[in-house]
Amino acid sequence: MPAERIPAVALAGPTASGKTAAAFAIADALAPQLPVEIVSVDSALVYRGMDIGTAKPTREELAHVPHHLIDIRDPLQPYSAAEFVQDATRLIAEIRARGALPLLVGGTMLYFKALLDGMDDMPPADAAVRARLDAQAAAIGWPAMHAELARVDPATAARLAPGDSQRIQRALEVWHISGRPLSSFHTTKTGAASARPMGAASLFSLEPQDRAWLHERIALRFHAMLAAGFLDEVMRLRARGDLHADLPSMRCVGYRQAWESLDGLHPLASLPERGIAATRQLAKRQITWLRSMPQRHAIACDAPDATARLLQAVRRHLGA
Repeated sequence: MPAERIPAVALAGPTASGKTAAAFAIADALAPQLPVEIVSVDSALVYRGMDIGTAKPTREELAHVPHHLIDIRDPLQPYSAAEFVQDATRLIAEIRARGALPLLVGGTMLYFKALLDGMDDMPPADAAVRARLDAQAAAIGWPAMHAELARVDPATAARLAPGDSQRIQRALEVWHISGRPLSSFHTTKTGAASARPMGAASLFSLEPQDRAWLHERIALRFHAMLAAGFLDEVMRLRARGDLHADLPSMRCVGYRQAWESLDGLHPLASLPERGIAATRQLAKRQITWLRSMPQRHAIACDAPDATARLLQAVRRHLGA
């Protein structure tokens, strides 16, 4: 198949919905006719040294199917949606040039939306504005900052938790710099970043019919992470001495709760409960994002034949 005719496939879903297993099922099913390369769409998997708490693919899994955008940043370095779009655009072209199928897999919905729909050029970070916002938050707290965001940008506030300081800060920063709500940049595409590198790619979404099914998987996975040494992983990151709790990497779900426990802000014994609750909230936000994307093809990931349904839908998209 000519490179320009090779489509792209996007596979999204909330945390613990089975995306990794589904991606490998797609790759194995297509391998005889069409090789597959996976592009990670995950804002946590980009960080080196953060393996257990991000459910990063194992060495064997990474060797089984080529992966991209994993371990590309030190936890001290931020990684933005704009950088993701730039990197993913390049990778999609390179993968197609190799005669392979780009399979984009992950749960960072802002990345998917930016890549599929395009996104205006947003203002860059402004250290002075962020310092003022941090000072304000220190005085009144992030829930109050969330309430302020709801006043100026209700659409963005509705999808953020009141304690999501990183994203609340960024949304307020954009508002103060541009005078426009962050949500407006997700719906207008007049800037240079508005290209749609995936073209008319199909977005397949793994969504549970029974939320309790997902909650059980989240709990089981968090306990498995703890048993695998997640707390030791966070302690090694802290031991570096140059990382702190306000970095985007350390605000990732699980890491934030573990860091706070190690700081003595919460009893260590409460970490499983707090980590599971935060992960459930993340899954809820991810599902809300997905339901706002009408182009998605939803697959009930808790159905007994979920994998078969997904493969059938993918083959239909590919014309196979």
